[in-house]
Amino acid sequence: MRADGKRLEHKFNRVELEGGDGTIAGYASVFGAVDLGRDAVERGAFEKSLTARGATGIRMLFQHDPAQVIGRWTAIREDAHGLYVEGKISTEVAKGREVLALLRNGGLDGLSIGFRTVKARKEARSGVRRILEADLWEISVVTFPMLPQARVTAVKAGRLPTAREFERWLVRDAGLTRSEAKAVIAGGFAQLRRRRDGAPDEPGLAETIRAAARHLQPTRGQ
Repeated sequence: MRADGKRLEHKFNRVELEGGDGTIAGYASVFGAVDLGRDAVERGAFEKSLTARGATGIRMLFQHDPAQVIGRWTAIREDAHGLYVEGKISTEVAKGREVLALLRNGGLDGLSIGFRTVKARKEARSGVRRILEADLWEISVVTFPMLPQARVTAVKAGRLPTAREFERWLVRDAGLTRSEAKAVIAGGFAQLRRRRDGAPDEPGLAETIRAAARHLQPTRGQ
């Protein structure tokens, strides 16, 4: 895929989901976060592009392949955190069903933006390229991430995470060790599952879980 004769750049981001009717939501980009390519997208970078195209003008692809459209984005907007997206994977097409199944079982967990850099500046000391304006063309569900902070946070289906999914979140996002995560799940996961609104991304929940883990773990030497 090319835009104005230039190949599009791609920025990969982690994605998580919890759902079933094909509706997904999350962050395709996190502002100010430096990715593995030493790039950081700044707030406002997508403003002109979104005004010009809107959500319906940004394609939902699989692995940046324009031949594999897997659904449509219904809402794309910038907020203080990053580029928030909502969309629906089409289960009427075979690839959409495959992608949704892989998202549910953890085989896929990435989002990636396809864009052309319009304006950027490079910091001399750090070497970080700050992307100030980006012409956004597509957002793909992908395999490999570059920016761990951005991810799909919901695949709507009314399903709560499994113990394995919750453990993975505790280790990867809340910063617990694997033993701490297991202690939390063993001591309090059942109660947390009953709190349907107590999603892992609630403010302050990560610290609460860390404290619970420290309390639940047996003292060394016992």
